[in-house]
Amino acid sequence: MTRQSIAPLAVALLLTALASAGRAQQSLKISSTAFAADGAIPAAYTCDGGDRSPPLAFSGVPAAAKSLALVVDDPDAPAPDAKTPSKPWVHWVLYNLPVDSTGLAEAVAPTDLPFQAQQGSNDWHRTGYRGPCPPNGSHRYVHKVYALDTVLTGLASPTKAELETAMKGHILAESQLVGTYQRAPGGEAAR
Repeated sequence: MTRQSIAPLAVALLLTALASAGRAQQSLKISSTAFAADGAIPAAYTCDGGDRSPPLAFSGVPAAAKSLALVVDDPDAPAPDAKTPSKPWVHWVLYNLPVDSTGLAEAVAPTDLPFQAQQGSNDWHRTGYRGPCPPNGSHRYVHKVYALDTVLTGLASPTKAELETAMKGHILAESQLVGTYQRAPGGEAAR
């Protein structure tokens, strides 16, 4: 090879490396067109409205990711009784979302989930989305997306805790979107 033929090759390799580095430096993000970060979640996505899932968008998925997972929970949920410590109330568990997924549509039905995506059990002991329904005051609802270096196997409608155990050591990146909701006066006390 001559110097003249090596120079274009070196430039091409350098540009490829820079493009890969730029892609690797993108950080995973989750957003929604229904509410802003730390903003109020519209009633349509709660027990007081249609109780349908909000539209969610994902970006900046790491190139090495093999699947995505999503957990939605309420860290402000009260303990059910004085003997039980409080813990986040889980509203939605999804895993094995494809990495090329750009998000989830509003009111996504189980049959409309991307191929191979699976749902886990929420704290109502059901699969699927259940919207905010705080029994008192304003609560935060944390929508967490995880980029994983594997496709999870051997799970059967896992709880959040079971999903977190399966994800341990496989999380490449994570991001969260927090929304808030407070029921109107006279709303029923339910989660």
